[in-house]
Amino acid sequence: MGKLIVIEGTDGSGKSTQFKLLTQRLQAQGRSFKRLVFPRYDQPSSALIRMYLGGELGTKPSDVNSYAASAFYAVDRYASFKQDWGQWYCSGGLVLSDRYTTSNAVHQASKEPPERRAEYLRWLYEFEYDRLGLPRPDLTIYLDVPTDFTQRLMRQREQDLGTQADIHEQDMAYLATCRESGRAAAAFYGWTVIDCVKDGAMRSIEDIHEEIFAHVAKLLEE
Repeated sequence: MGKLIVIEGTDGSGKSTQFKLLTQRLQAQGRSFKRLVFPRYDQPSSALIRMYLGGELGTKPSDVNSYAASAFYAVDRYASFKQDWGQWYCSGGLVLSDRYTTSNAVHQASKEPPERRAEYLRWLYEFEYDRLGLPRPDLTIYLDVPTDFTQRLMRQREQDLGTQADIHEQDMAYLATCRESGRAAAAFYGWTVIDCVKDGAMRSIEDIHEEIFAHVAKLLEE
């Protein structure tokens, strides 16, 4: 089998920016890899995700329970694996993913009371990796940002891009709980956590990238 590296993190943590920098650096080194971004909003397999995030199944994240919402995202990943990258991965190829099963662990686990989160986290990995047969990541890098920073970054992003927040991004209490459950999931699964804030300020994009790349380079040397 190949290797799967996932970039995950709190909303507004710069996942997409860091993912882009990582792929560009590996490309410059001449490495071959497949690049994935989830969810795949332009594909039919994401229809239920779009309905969910668009508020068609309820206007609050809690209107769709953690297990149902997780299934929506899992279907999209399964279709992607069968259509786009499964053969490459099974032939020993390198795969880089901007979000993955890990996003369910962050967002959906937050809907469960703390005493039931471990039960959900065990179910999630069994469902996607054992039952559906999706690959387990070899390295998951989790970008952690306190929620007050997240709020400022997300509002600035909306202003810069002219985008509208989905039902997750509009609910700051939900995002605060997601941060808590995300750190719990990172500890539960053994993810590599990168703190994006130091001494009360956001670290530079370049500084965070160098820390990410050090972990990736170590894995690729194995």
